[in-house]
Amino acid sequence: MAAFKSFLDNVVRRKTPTNDGSTGPVKGKPVFYGTVPPYPNFNASNDAAVLKSAIESKGVDEDVINAVLVKRNNEQRQKIKAVYEANAGKKLEVALKKALKSDHEDICLALLMPPAYYDAFLFRKATKGVGTKEDVLVEILATRTNQEICEIKKVFKEEYKEELEDVIKNETSGDFNKALLAMLQANKDESNVVDMAQAKKDAEALFEAGENTKGTNVSTFIDILTTRSGPQLAQTFQQYTSVSDNTFPKALEKEMKHDIKHCLMDIVKCAWNTPAFFAEKLHLAIKVWTTVSLLLFLMICQRV
Repeated sequence: MAAFKSFLDNVVRRKTPTNDGSTGPVKGKPVFYGTVPPYPNFNASNDAAVLKSAIESKGVDEDVINAVLVKRNNEQRQKIKAVYEANAGKKLEVALKKALKSDHEDICLALLMPPAYYDAFLFRKATKGVGTKEDVLVEILATRTNQEICEIKKVFKEEYKEELEDVIKNETSGDFNKALLAMLQANKDESNVVDMAQAKKDAEALFEAGENTKGTNVSTFIDILTTRSGPQLAQTFQQYTSVSDNTFPKALEKEMKHDIKHCLMDIVKCAWNTPAFFAEKLHLAIKVWTTVSLLLFLMICQRV
């Protein structure tokens, strides 16, 4: 766990306290909404040399490796990789794989992947072997843009010689399968414009498909939740309380079961507040550190 403490100490930097005792951005500095802003005065050659020295030092200087990798954003890490390979004659990933081990190795190698490649890797890891890591599949698809999902599908085909849709069809089933395939279509409205009339119409349709009918028309839930924008869905959830005595999340909890319930609930959480959704995942990943939790944690780190 010592390696993780060092890693987290570098990732979670302290903010400057404000006059009221709260924390906030330092005055005069730009506000970044990701954990890792671009490193100022970045020099890929210097970073590559520092990493080479840390890797080749006696005992391997893990603190230096952590400090460099987590304080550069993904674009900067890609430049470091290119310079390292040009100067050292071998890939940085190969050098780190030889120098590090266990979860620390996994974290550092993950940080060196471009986001689409890491997401494709996660899909592969989540669908191979015994069981399918449903949470990983849902988190990726619920939080990526249409363009990012298309890029993930392209990379997955290039890297693993299979269509991602075919893998999902083979590894999942039922309504959960339908929801994942719907998200893979990358057909979500990404406009910030909210149509109040549509929100009211969708709220009524969801009520009729669930609480106000015998059984549940899951297809209606999947269609609306996987194609509307976050702001549009947020307004739909507000409108839902005008046609039902329940909030939409509470109704969803009552109407759905198993994988499809968790899938649609995650979409709802992302529509309300995606950063809060990631914060919850990060909290759970750290609280119960398992292989799946590690994947979820790395996924969050990789988006910056």
